[in-house]
Amino acid sequence: MENKKATFVLHNLALMHPNAHCELNFRSPFELLVAVILSAQCTDKRVNIVTEKLFAKYNTPQDFAQLSPEQLEPYIYSTGFYKNKARSIIEASRSLIEQYQGKVPNELDTLVRLRGVGRKTASVVLAVAFGKPAFPVDTHVFRVSKRIGLASGSTADGVEQELRKAFHKDDWILAHHLLIFHGRYICTSRSPKCAKCKINDVCNYGQKILKGTVL
Repeated sequence: MENKKATFVLHNLALMHPNAHCELNFRSPFELLVAVILSAQCTDKRVNIVTEKLFAKYNTPQDFAQLSPEQLEPYIYSTGFYKNKARSIIEASRSLIEQYQGKVPNELDTLVRLRGVGRKTASVVLAVAFGKPAFPVDTHVFRVSKRIGLASGSTADGVEQELRKAFHKDDWILAHHLLIFHGRYICTSRSPKCAKCKINDVCNYGQKILKGTVL
């Protein structure tokens, strides 16, 4: 069941970030899957620069499945952790061909069975590509929800479960995008702009900042 604080946060963040959306560029569920894998510890802006060239040459599971990590790595080097990401993309592509006729499944339990795909990646694909209720927790969602006081968990999975309870299921996708935008543009990791925030009245961290109890 959603709570009053979550409802207030959702309403006001929607006013602050009316265009909140997934900022990764993609043309298919598979391209989104690849982009999300590349986005780990990397900005969406950098991923979009990389995938513009990458997807011009490779954009299907069949394309990636035939590559070796050494062939893929030069394309994705600038996203960081490129060796692990290359293996994940290639293994996920091969899983799709072997098990799902090359099509990205639209169920969470199935997506997380793909080699190289974790719960957060699967949740983003489910929500953004298929519009199915999911609440992916990345670093922004994790940080912002805990600062506000919507969650207290010490792991992404724990925070996800708290947020799924706090917000109505129909609002999960929107809330996910709003928390990400808020984390990127207002509630930044360093020097958050609390004075400009429309939810500082209900934000645990914001109240401490405004009262001068957090340096």
